[in-house]
Amino acid sequence: MYPDRVVSGMRPTGALHLGHYHGALKNWVKMQSELPCLFFVADWHALTTHYDDPSVIEKSTWDMLIDWLASGVDPSQSTIFIQSKVPEHAELHLLLSMATPLGWLERVPTYKDQIEKLATKDLATYGFLGYPLLQAADVLIYRATQVPVGDDQVPHIEMMREIARRFNHLYGKEKGFEEKAQEAVKKLGSKRAKLYNELRTEFQQEGKDDALEQAKAMLDDAQNLSMIDRERLFGYLEGSRKLILVEPQVKLTTASRLPGLDGAKMSKSYGNAIALREDKESVTKKVRTMPTDPARVRRTDAGDPEKCPVWKFHQVYSDAATLEWVAKGCKSAGIGCLECKQPVIDAIILEQQPMHERAQQYLDDPTLVRAIVADGCDTARKLAQETMRDVREAMGLGYN
Repeated sequence: MYPDRVVSGMRPTGALHLGHYHGALKNWVKMQSELPCLFFVADWHALTTHYDDPSVIEKSTWDMLIDWLASGVDPSQSTIFIQSKVPEHAELHLLLSMATPLGWLERVPTYKDQIEKLATKDLATYGFLGYPLLQAADVLIYRATQVPVGDDQVPHIEMMREIARRFNHLYGKEKGFEEKAQEAVKKLGSKRAKLYNELRTEFQQEGKDDALEQAKAMLDDAQNLSMIDRERLFGYLEGSRKLILVEPQVKLTTASRLPGLDGAKMSKSYGNAIALREDKESVTKKVRTMPTDPARVRRTDAGDPEKCPVWKFHQVYSDAATLEWVAKGCKSAGIGCLECKQPVIDAIILEQQPMHERAQQYLDDPTLVRAIVADGCDTARKLAQETMRDVREAMGLGYN
């Protein structure tokens, strides 16, 4: 019914580090050549934990956008925009909040986890409790079919699906819907109409998901249907409601887990990060002073790569031959720690070189970034306004 579309966002935390690149941005760069992608700066989400000091958000936003562009996110392939510049996100969030059970928000696993981790902040606010709902609005407003996430975010996407399902059930009523849907079935032609009805029955009476997928694939191929008839038939498959919001699917991303220089999670606040656009001298110094296996006090002491943070960097950056050289050399004390670190230094500098080159034009002329974002906001807003027209009409707020 709706075209495949990917939506993802990132809170503006300032200049990004290599952990962000290997954890998310590499996948964004890959996906943008496969499907239409919308990537947004989640600046309203930053307020959930920084509402008392929002002064850092603006600078962090522009720094982060330059890092996205430096990483290879391409404005000619992707739509890049800022969440707060598309106010329809807030409107959909408000309207969804009217019908979303409070218990759904309280059971999100990351809610209690974050409250414990950020115990020093006063997070007893609606904004913090409601951020998964704003997150749902960010995705549902673009009728995204896929959301790239790691395992920890899967419950959030499942909740988005439940919210879309509940909305469609509550508001996807159309006068004479069933009769109009049955008329649309006839337009498929006798053979396809028969198959459609059989697959619909299999799904609704026996719960066969493969029947639902087969019917959806058939509708996707049907050339002689209007958009409104196609929409009705998708809704009729699953019940007796028109589909207004699309249930997004989880797109689990393969992310290289790049730890910090000390082996813990890479984070600026932990002081163990390498910035995406760090200069060569600083990268060299940071990697050379990385801690290694404590057992290797002297050059002649044998070590265990599994106990060394540098080994985790090798697993991201080194080929099989280098990995074998490191493992053998460390265990036999055949190589010293500085020798072991050099291929990592070389690989990081090589990876960062095109990032520095891409970033330079935007550093030289910041108006280029603002122009990209302005275009992206226009594109995103048009899509968001289409959805909101349907949402308002479904909720009786069209007021023609």
